[in-house]
Amino acid sequence: MINFSADISSLILPDGRSVSEPIDSEDEIRRALERVSDAYGFRGFMVLAVPDVGCHSLAAQVLLTSWPLEFLRRYDSAGLFDGSPVIQRLRRSTIPFTYDAHLLARRRLDGKGDAAVGVFEQANMPRGVYLPVHDAAGNRAAIAFGGDRPTVSDDELQALNLWAGLLYSRLSELRTQRRRGPASLSRREIECLRWAAAGKTTVEMARILALSEYTVNHYLNRATRKLDSVNRVQTVAKAMRAGLIN
Repeated sequence: MINFSADISSLILPDGRSVSEPIDSEDEIRRALERVSDAYGFRGFMVLAVPDVGCHSLAAQVLLTSWPLEFLRRYDSAGLFDGSPVIQRLRRSTIPFTYDAHLLARRRLDGKGDAAVGVFEQANMPRGVYLPVHDAAGNRAAIAFGGDRPTVSDDELQALNLWAGLLYSRLSELRTQRRRGPASLSRREIECLRWAAAGKTTVEMARILALSEYTVNHYLNRATRKLDSVNRVQTVAKAMRAGLIN
């Protein structure tokens, strides 16, 4: 299993910053993507599920985005989805690639090239990148960064691809945990977490609960695995956010 926190904290953005804080919510995923977007000179990001052939709307596939909502409305109103070279490429390939709205317009076979250019230009996002990603369950998606900066270099594309893979993996984990809900923790696990949140040591918890230190550690370690945490502090924080303890 990837140690997500260690991996993300070791990455440095072009502006010298990092994303070192624990990422335990979709809002924190959004902030991390916004930080990456800003650091690389883009105007925004978009996370979209790779659509099947029965889908005809870009907005319906968007999972998270900072791109203007007006962009999505204009894009779908113009009927640009079905003839999009980008969507077609995402369906058949997992290789990251750059985009230029003017160049892509020439590859459209539906006569909507000028309309597509207009939509991207109005949003000030004529150029950018698409980074195909997937999760452990095989769900496919892509993270796009768009703006009006020059075309990214090969080194930048590789770095952005790593950021995209890590952040989408975390987003998928969070959504899976949310679907499962907090009910998987046992009564004893919750009790141990509640005392840990109160600042009690393992020895003190064992005395309070009339358990051995080994058993207390067992419950805490099991809760840590269930909540997909890296340490006891993060486990307590996640349990509090989920309303398991207060």
